[in-house]
Amino acid sequence: MAKFDLERFNLKKKELGEQPLKLKKRTYKKPKIKDGYLINEKGEKVGTKGDMYTKLIFDRILQEGALDHNPRPHYEDFYEGATYDKKENTITTPSGEKIKVGKKEEVKIKDDGIELWVPAHTISVNQGIECTYDLSKGESPMTTLRPIATKASIAEIIWIYQKESNDLVEFDELLGKKTWDEDHKINNWWLDWALKDEKGNYLLNDKGHPTIGACYGETVRRRHMLKKEVIEQIKNNMDGRRNITCLWQQDDFNEKHGLKPCAFLTIWNVRHDWDGKDYLDMTMVQRSSDFATAGCINQVQYSTLLKMVAKELKLEAGIFTWRPVNVQIYDRHIDQAIEMLNREPITCKANIELNKEIEKFEDFTPNDIKITDYPRELIKEQNPQLKFPLGI
Repeated sequence: MAKFDLERFNLKKKELGEQPLKLKKRTYKKPKIKDGYLINEKGEKVGTKGDMYTKLIFDRILQEGALDHNPRPHYEDFYEGATYDKKENTITTPSGEKIKVGKKEEVKIKDDGIELWVPAHTISVNQGIECTYDLSKGESPMTTLRPIATKASIAEIIWIYQKESNDLVEFDELLGKKTWDEDHKINNWWLDWALKDEKGNYLLNDKGHPTIGACYGETVRRRHMLKKEVIEQIKNNMDGRRNITCLWQQDDFNEKHGLKPCAFLTIWNVRHDWDGKDYLDMTMVQRSSDFATAGCINQVQYSTLLKMVAKELKLEAGIFTWRPVNVQIYDRHIDQAIEMLNREPITCKANIELNKEIEKFEDFTPNDIKITDYPRELIKEQNPQLKFPLGI
């Protein structure tokens, strides 16, 4: 068994003038690995390769992770019907519970209650984490330690690299959500990064739609980087070593933009293997990974991108490598990480499958990509979904 050092963590929180963290459980099963997979007490291989990496990364963060001292985001805790006593610096809920406001916590008085902004810390590691999956052998980043929804994340990768779009309505439309013309609402997670003016109104493009400005799909569009710098390059020179996309473009950031890219760099190479087949390998570099919420999803997205591009190039999808630099979990995700470390994975051969009738990258839609042999209902029953409070 392994143990998270809560005393050390809370000592640092005290030094920072903040409330201590409370956990449901501090101990967890140390992951046991053999030949790139988790093994159970009988020494049998269990779960997916994604399960193995998930447990190894959680364990490493909990044992070695450093605490950031100056968090940029915050949690927004809302207490409906509560009141705030400024003199006592205390929130009182309708049930009579009194909540002392910390030195670094900020009170927002709303019409229907009190919103409390609490610093959102992370613990993270900076180096030495790398995950590799041989897609040609059916290895998968999918995890069975909790259910993973994939359709929206695959739609996102199409939105960025195929549609070359920063238009939030176009993202909704990829998911079959066409409500903008009816109620002018955005129904995807990019809403928090939509461009707005000083009065809080959306800045609209020439279609009258909100956007995230000069980042992600707009950066791709300006350079057509995947189509020109990867697909066309490999078609013209299969053995070139300059097939790169980079979403980190300072010139674009000088303009209005939303979230700066986390997964920002891809490097593509063809491998003529000794089995007589030609494989397309790709490495994705990520500057920062909110691992508990999106680590698996980012890997699935880029594995899918590799498969789609390989299909157009008439190559076998080969090895996908995920190389994050800073990997973190929020302090309010420690309970969930420990829970997932204690869960038993479900053995399956989860695989990303493309519509066999589609040949060109340009023609794929989210409906043309399926995750097969992923027992979602069994996972929901054995390892139900967890809630991850977000730092805003």
